[in-house]
Amino acid sequence: MGNKHYYIMTFGCQMNEHDSEIMAGMLERMGYSETEKRAEADIIIINTCSIRENADKRFFGSLGQLKRLRMSSRDLIVAVCGCMMQQQHIIDAIKTKYGWVDLVFGTHNIHMLPEMINRVVNERQKLIDVWDEHRGVVEGLPSKRKYDFKAFVNITYGCNNFCTYCIVPYTRGRERSRRPEDILREISGLAESGVKEVTLLGQNVNSYGIADGFDVDFADLIYAVNEIDGIERIRFMTSHPKDLSDKLIMAYRDCEKLAKHIHLPVQAGSSRILKRMNRRYTREDYLLLIEKLRNATGGNIAVTTDIIVGFPGESEEDFQETLSLLETVKYDSAFTFLYSVRKGTPAAEYEDQISEEIKHERFNRMREILDSGMAENNKAYEGRIEKVLVEGSSKKNSRTLTGRTESMKIVNFYGNREMIGKIVDVRITEGKTYSLVGEVL
Repeated sequence: MGNKHYYIMTFGCQMNEHDSEIMAGMLERMGYSETEKRAEADIIIINTCSIRENADKRFFGSLGQLKRLRMSSRDLIVAVCGCMMQQQHIIDAIKTKYGWVDLVFGTHNIHMLPEMINRVVNERQKLIDVWDEHRGVVEGLPSKRKYDFKAFVNITYGCNNFCTYCIVPYTRGRERSRRPEDILREISGLAESGVKEVTLLGQNVNSYGIADGFDVDFADLIYAVNEIDGIERIRFMTSHPKDLSDKLIMAYRDCEKLAKHIHLPVQAGSSRILKRMNRRYTREDYLLLIEKLRNATGGNIAVTTDIIVGFPGESEEDFQETLSLLETVKYDSAFTFLYSVRKGTPAAEYEDQISEEIKHERFNRMREILDSGMAENNKAYEGRIEKVLVEGSSKKNSRTLTGRTESMKIVNFYGNREMIGKIVDVRITEGKTYSLVGEVL
């Protein structure tokens, strides 16, 4: 194929990041090589996210910037894929306003990328190929991973929960799980190649195997991964509270490789709002899970979360319950969002939408409490010695390295690049609101 180059732009979650790694792997197998400059690319792919309205705006803004580049090169292929492409109104907008786009595909047929590119190249015709539903799990796809020492591993695809604000079940399809032997084989291969940390991915990893009737559940999978030589840390994303079992909580006690961190999205602190969201747990249920996790680990677990502000019908009383929950849990970090209408979801039709002014005012109050708790938690790390997986050097200062503790805390410290990819002992000298500062021992 010669000196062909690709450029992939990724929006959204870790699932999208891993999808992009797989697409990169397939492109390299076709003979393409990666470029960091869009102007040098022979194919540009935008992998989209549909979770938030802001992601839509960023996508269309980025796509518009490519028009001049596409018009100046007849051979350039511009492709768009991902969750947004599973929505017909998005495809219609691309047909109407971005007719120069060459290839449109969705979340269910990423494995067909080489065939689709060849059709566009050989036939010189635009191609829209979006499958409405998944057709099984495809194994053995190549992947070009961002890091040599840590890796994402998909264990489930899709979601069966249908939270009223969420578009994912409509864009990623119904939940299906990979066979445990396929997952363990992949992780064993990663360990042999030098990977130290794996993150098990799914929209709801806690329900792994249930829809497919597996005898192995998610906790069993964690225990099995814990036995793989070479793997030193296990993480997972994302965990739904309604399916967090006592067996999985005990895995934090029993599995020395399972990182003492859990991302447990609460979304709201009011049981009334949680019911409207179709989350299927109450405030009390959630707080009991936090208590169990902390009891099982002797309090040695970092808890992070997702929170939505301004969900339809959220009263000031409901919001106060969210604030009090934040003060009770004292999260180590949180992804916080203003509720945004997602076309096609039940909540988009609710009449009691909250004004943007109230959303922003509540958001600011919430961030004050969150930041205060984060700063307090990080201050407590001062003087402690933490094992840090070194991920790279700072963009601002090449002498400064950055990495993460077992509890997912970002640590910045002076060191040499030979430490990248290794787990080193770091004494924490300062706890800031969003990160730690340390010195290598």
